[in-house]
Amino acid sequence: MAVYTDVAADDLADFLKSYDVGELLSYKGIAEGVENSNFLLHTSKGAYILTLYEKRVAADDLPYFLGLMAHLCARGVNCPQPQKNRDGEVYSTLAGRPAAIINFLEGMWPRRPNVMHCAGVGEALAKMHVAGRDFPLVRKNPLSVDGWHTLLEAAGPRADTVQHGLFNFLQTELDYLTARWPGDLPVGVIHADLFPDNVFFLGDKLSGLIDFPFACNDLLAFDVAICLNAWCFEQDYSFNATKARAFFNAYNSVRQLTEAEQKAFPLLARGAAIRFLLTRLVDFLNVPEGAFVKPKNPLDYVRILRFHQSVASMADYGVEAPKLPA
Repeated sequence: MAVYTDVAADDLADFLKSYDVGELLSYKGIAEGVENSNFLLHTSKGAYILTLYEKRVAADDLPYFLGLMAHLCARGVNCPQPQKNRDGEVYSTLAGRPAAIINFLEGMWPRRPNVMHCAGVGEALAKMHVAGRDFPLVRKNPLSVDGWHTLLEAAGPRADTVQHGLFNFLQTELDYLTARWPGDLPVGVIHADLFPDNVFFLGDKLSGLIDFPFACNDLLAFDVAICLNAWCFEQDYSFNATKARAFFNAYNSVRQLTEAEQKAFPLLARGAAIRFLLTRLVDFLNVPEGAFVKPKNPLDYVRILRFHQSVASMADYGVEAPKLPA
């Protein structure tokens, strides 16, 4: 279960008195996600999600995450809405952690994404990128190139206990990416973690995007690359070009990738792969004592990264680059 901080019923009931969400009837930990402690609340006024923000989430960043959800929803992007307490704040403190309550979003995340799911997330991601253009707050991505070097330093030689030669493999890749990382592509608000468990569907129809604690301002095409990695590889880590075509076509129907973004995309996909490889590696090497959550295998992303290392252009993904206006 993805609960790092337990919450006593009496403490939670007192906490809820500061919100207009009704009286607590029941609550339980949610066995999803690996970053924060999440609980499903049932109150006399309905269902809500309580999140206690752990480790990588700083309290100073919460106005960005929670404000972004309200901003996107106002522009037609379906995502949960933060509940304000009686002081007008969108977060406060519970069990020594920053905590927020958001409304419950109907739907389920797809355990085995199909082509329609991939098309749905491609369209939704592009709509989010467009809707975020006038979001006034700015947050630098702490898990871009500089952050990757910090993560590798944190893993250090222990990386080789996971796989022989892994540290040198990662160091060589980081050196390659650092020397070539583009700085002149379109920038905007990105989700930065839009994996299947952060996208809800009702059947094959997308019902909403959730979990924004990694949202930030960065290259829009980097967000596209993160999604490609998360949605278009099968359980054996083979690449599914049919899903990729559906994903890219849907994204480009709303916001077309520029020629420069298309050219840089294989490099961005490598960066997206090493970003999650490194965070999973550090988590794998530093499981908190008594934690219920099982860390994800970082070697999954070694396989994905090696695939991207063999790619030279968009055509190698089985995707015809969209024709741009003259």
